[in-house]
Amino acid sequence: MRKQEKSMTFLEQFLPTGAFEQIAPFFTTHVIHLTITYERKSVMGDYRHPTLESPFHRISINGTLNPYSFLITLLHELAHLQTHVHFGTRISPHGKEWKTQFRHILIPFMGKRFFPADVEKALYAYLHDPAASTCTDPALYKALYQYDERKPGFKLVDDLGINQQFETEDGQLYQVIERLRTRSKCRNLNNGRLYLFQGIMEVKQVRRHKV
Repeated sequence: MRKQEKSMTFLEQFLPTGAFEQIAPFFTTHVIHLTITYERKSVMGDYRHPTLESPFHRISINGTLNPYSFLITLLHELAHLQTHVHFGTRISPHGKEWKTQFRHILIPFMGKRFFPADVEKALYAYLHDPAASTCTDPALYKALYQYDERKPGFKLVDDLGINQQFETEDGQLYQVIERLRTRSKCRNLNNGRLYLFQGIMEVKQVRRHKV
C-alpha cells in the first residue's frame, strides 16, 4: 500500500482551524513518525510503539477523513502513545488506561469551537465510555458523517425511509422493510431473503424497482 508522508506543517490543512497549535506540542515532546495515507477504507488510523528497529512512535491517519474525524482519530492515536509511555505494552489496547488518556487529551479541545455543535454534543456522550472506534457509536458516527465529502446518492441506511431501495458495493439491491433499534430489516430484491443492516452503513439509494 503506498503512503504519502507529510511534514508537520502540512498536517495543519487536515485539521479544524486553530487545532494545529494545540496538536504541535505532542510532536515536540515525542519523536513521532506521522504518515498520511489516502488508500485505506476500513482503517481510520493506527499507532505503533517504538522498537529497536524503529525507535520512534509511529502514527498513521487516513487523509480522506473530514477535519473533525481526522482530529478525533489523531487524538485517539496520541492517547495510545501516552498510554504506552505511562504503562508499556502489558495492558488492554482500549482498556481503562487508554480511556483515561483519551479523555485527558480530548477534553482540552472541547468548548473551543474546533467541533460543530452536533459533533461536540455526541462527543460528550461518547466520552463516558470511549470505544475502539467512533464507528461503534452511532450518534457520533452520524454527526461526523454529515461533514464527509460524499458521492451523490449515497446515504446511511438509517436515512432511508421504509420501502426505499438501495444498492450495496457488490451490486445487490435491497428494500428497507422494518426499522429496528440499531439495525434495519431489508429484503434482497435479487433473492427475496431478509437481511439485517447496521443503520450507519453507507449505501447508494436507487430508484424504485418493481418487487
